This record gives sequence, C-alpha cells and structure tokens, in this order.
Amino acid sequence: MSVARALLGCVLESRIRGVVTAGRIVEVEAYVGPHDPAAHGYRGRCTQRNRCLFGPAGTGYVYFIYGMHWCFNAVTEAEGYPAAVLVRALEPLRGSDAMRRRRGNGDPQALCSGPARLCQALGITGSLNGASLRGPRIRILRRETDTPPEVVVGPRIGIRRAADWPLRFVARGSMWTSRPESGAGARGPRTPASRAQWKRRGAPPHTDTT
Repeated sequence: MSVARALLGCVLESRIRGVVTAGRIVEVEAYVGPHDPAAHGYRGRCTQRNRCLFGPAGTGYVYFIYGMHWCFNAVTEAEGYPAAVLVRALEPLRGSDAMRRRRGNGDPQALCSGPARLCQALGITGSLNGASLRGPRIRILRRETDTPPEVVVGPRIGIRRAADWPLRFVARGSMWTSRPESGAGARGPRTPASRAQWKRRGAPPHTDTT
C-alpha cells in the first residue's frame, strides 16, 4: 500500500513512435497479492495472460478487458509475488494534442479520467506488457515537489470480491479523477495497520509494500 500512496503525484510518461505524452498520477488502486480475491494473481495462479504480474517490481502489467480496453499496472513486489498498482487517472501534463487525437475527444477532463481512457490517451497497449518502467517507451517519474498530495482512501471500484477493502487512493481535491472524490468518502475508511487487523477483515497479511 505504501507504493500505491507514493505513486500519487508521480508522472507516468510514454514515448510511442516518437510521441511523448505524460500525466500526473491522481488515482490508483492496490491489488495486494495471492490473498487478494480481486487480484489477477489470486491464489498464486500464473497464466500466460497474467505472467508479467509475477515479474520483478518496476515492470508494467498491461491487460485487456471487455474485449476493447487496456489497463496499466505497475508491478510492486519481488519476482514471483503477484502484487501491483492499477493507475486509474492522470492529470494531463504533456502531449495533450496527441491525447485528443488518440481519444477522439476534446474534453480535457475526459482524456485520462479512467484506466482505459488514460491507456488510450498515452498509447499504452499490450506491447508494453512486461516493459521496464524506467523507459525508454514508458516510465514513472518522481514527483516534482517533495510534498506529497493529501490522500483520500476508499474501496476499490468495479469489482465484486473484496469490494470493501480500502485500497483506492485519490489525490484530494483533484478534478481529474475517474469518480468524484466523495466516492472515496470524505476521509475514507481507515486502512488496517497490522497484519492481525487484516486477518480479521479477511484481507492478506502481506500488504506492507503495495
């Protein structure tokens, strides 16, 4: 969970066919490993589709949903442990013209306000599955300031299992998120601080690095 929080305010940048696009990360969701029923690596099942999720930290896990959309995740754990952070929304920073062409939409707030939209805007496809997040095609850059954004915590969106786990993190006050901030609650439910608390909630004890 610490990685998910730390990603808020960082910049996701792509370089596709020489075109650079970038946005500040304002919304993420953590998927915390084989004990997370909503995670693709639940129970440690590794398949051809999710094998990059089991790769080393600092690689991309890009998957296809509904037969039409790509979603981008940053793998956060040691190789073999399937944990990742789904990037849900960006504040556009660079390459807005290219984003609009790819999206076919001129509304700035609709460019990257959702996991599928941001992938389309940045040109992220399955070709980046397993790519290093240090470049050259895709990378995550540190925050421009040392002050992290204030974080609103709430349940993840669009899932059925473990839907109440407080693993969605939003930069408070951002106008670029996929859902209104109120969707995460004014302050958000408290995240269990200890492994024992996670166990009582039915959540995985191994959550300190995601």
